[in-house]
Amino acid sequence: MVTVKISQTAEIQAFFNEVAGLGHAQGNPRFKQIILRMLNDTARLIEDLEITEDEFWHAVDYMNRLGGRNEAGLLVAGLGIEHFIDLLQEAKDAEAGLSGGTPRTIEGPLYVAGAPIAQGEARMDDGLDPGVVMFLEGQVFDAQGKPLAGATVDLWHANTHGTYSYFDSTQSEYNLRRRIITDAQGRYRARSIVPSGYGCDPQGPTQQCLDLLGRHGQRPAHVHFFISAPGHRHLTTQINFAGDKYLWDDFAYATRDGLIGDLRFVDDAASARDRGVQGDRFAELAFDFHLQAAQAPAAEARSHRPRALQDA
Repeated sequence: MVTVKISQTAEIQAFFNEVAGLGHAQGNPRFKQIILRMLNDTARLIEDLEITEDEFWHAVDYMNRLGGRNEAGLLVAGLGIEHFIDLLQEAKDAEAGLSGGTPRTIEGPLYVAGAPIAQGEARMDDGLDPGVVMFLEGQVFDAQGKPLAGATVDLWHANTHGTYSYFDSTQSEYNLRRRIITDAQGRYRARSIVPSGYGCDPQGPTQQCLDLLGRHGQRPAHVHFFISAPGHRHLTTQINFAGDKYLWDDFAYATRDGLIGDLRFVDDAASARDRGVQGDRFAELAFDFHLQAAQAPAAEARSHRPRALQDA
């Protein structure tokens, strides 16, 4: 059977140029460039893999369902694209001679802007989840290893059911989300609960895609962080917990050397009482962060990725 290909003919190329708005000055030149590339790559994909009409329209329906469930960000992580962007940035850093500091890793789709700000320490949970109390603390350092006072530690994590406030309507506003300003020694301290890992909705479109790839949709337990300070490069990262079943089998590919925290459980009633914990068990996690110096003011800010805002 002969494969018919027409995408590179002068007629089709002229058509794609028209569709992408290249024949007039109105619009955004960068966007036109991207759309033209997308049209050409899509056409070549259809031709090279002989995509049938049924396959094409099932893909369109899938994208509709993916958007309807707000799972596009989840799929981007699950297909490794968000991790690839990190690897590409690191390759660019290496080319520019930039190195050092705590490794970056993916943000994920579940951040909510505007969490309450606390000085030095904060309690993150609302007391309604009966999970094990977790004390998380550490320091933020500059590139020379000096403590950074006034750095912002913006952190968020799931509850014991693996769900996040705002996206889970049963949780209170900004539950398990805080911004902590480091003290004079660069320290931050948080009282929270030990989070659970989570899995994609078994009935959702992301898991449907993963099923066709023969993959699971599970994540290990983890805590997300944005770390920022004037004059320093913004850091997006997360800590995964040592010993978790999915530590090195994370469907979102977020686990990296240098980002594994040792969650230590303490079973001692007297120690628990001294720390204001009811019962006789709690957990401790210590983790420090090292920032790079910002090479330009723009490096101090996180990306302009659209993010949720409480009550927006």
